[in-house]
Amino acid sequence: MLKKILVVEDDRDIADLVKLVLETTNSYEVSTVLDPEMAYETALSYRPDAIFLDLSMPKMDGWTVFDVIRKDASFADIPIAILTARSQDFDEMIIMHVKKADAYITKPFGKQELIDKTNELFTKRNK
Repeated sequence: MLKKILVVEDDRDIADLVKLVLETTNSYEVSTVLDPEMAYETALSYRPDAIFLDLSMPKMDGWTVFDVIRKDASFADIPIAILTARSQDFDEMIIMHVKKADAYITKPFGKQELIDKTNELFTKRNK
């Protein structure tokens, strides 16, 4: 059975790239949301096994989306990977240790890096 991933990313090109790369592995089914205000509702209906979330988006930033999703107990065990252009060590520390994200993927990322980080995300959760 394919793992379902919801990608919340306002840049259509990046969202499409993530979808294409992960679906070509034949291990993942990917749905994308370009509007962060639709992320929570889409997650409720799609019931993903993981969520990839951009931090810098218009209308509602990724921090807000992250907090809304994490407050719902039905998503407590769903890993969230952050997709971000923020590449400073301080940003990674905040994202991983304060916000408790499950993965940190900096843009631009390579195809193999995305696949490896995605596989690690599910490996960590299944231990």
